[in-house]
Amino acid sequence: MNPVIGLGAWTVKVIGAFGRMTSFAVQTAVASMRPFRGRRLVEELYRIGVRSLVIILLSGFVVGGVLGLQGYTSLARFGAEDLLGSGVALILIRELGPVVTSLLVTGRAGSSIAAGIASMNATEQLDGLRMMSVNPLGFVVAPNALAMILAMPLLSALFILSGLLGGYTVGSQLLGVDPGRYLTGIETVTTFEDDVAGSLLKALIFGVLVALISTYHGYTASRNAQGVSDATTNTVVIGSVTTLVVNYFFTALWSS
Repeated sequence: MNPVIGLGAWTVKVIGAFGRMTSFAVQTAVASMRPFRGRRLVEELYRIGVRSLVIILLSGFVVGGVLGLQGYTSLARFGAEDLLGSGVALILIRELGPVVTSLLVTGRAGSSIAAGIASMNATEQLDGLRMMSVNPLGFVVAPNALAMILAMPLLSALFILSGLLGGYTVGSQLLGVDPGRYLTGIETVTTFEDDVAGSLLKALIFGVLVALISTYHGYTASRNAQGVSDATTNTVVIGSVTTLVVNYFFTALWSS
């Protein structure tokens, strides 16, 4: 019976955590509307979005270059080098763009959000806000979460554009694929409804999940140095795994 008892205890724990996280999300959404802190939102957008641009653009260019190199090697065996643009575009737009962006942003910005909020909790800064009748959910948590939600689709789009440029540079400039055919392949194979809209929606969902996971673990962290470390680690691990799992189900449902 021990395995059964263990499974039951684990199930109850997971359901309880899901319930607490859902309650936290609802409270944060309500707190974000009264009052709306636009200046705080802009500050967090700069910290999360603008400061992530370099790693997003560089990673996108490298990933696109690798796709161009590997794609050319595979397609050359069948004399189909002209399809390189189509292959690179579909892979980047449908899968690698939103997924890799989410993983990068989770590691860079998500961990920073969790560590920052956990540090404020450990040093009693959140209690200080409550003493001044300022809701920490509205002043600290909501701007971080909303900035993450808004930044993720934009960063994903920039990652994809950088990846397409990387594939173009390697395929057309280094390997000799006709530039016109590369660009025509991208235009021919991609549609807004099936590809671009799905990619942006997927990135938006990842943004919501990463925002919720990072702020929740930071806000509920233990009030010590270990709590800050645990919040950061849990954010990166859980955020990354959640991104991969949700990506599978989203892709399966969107493609059906």
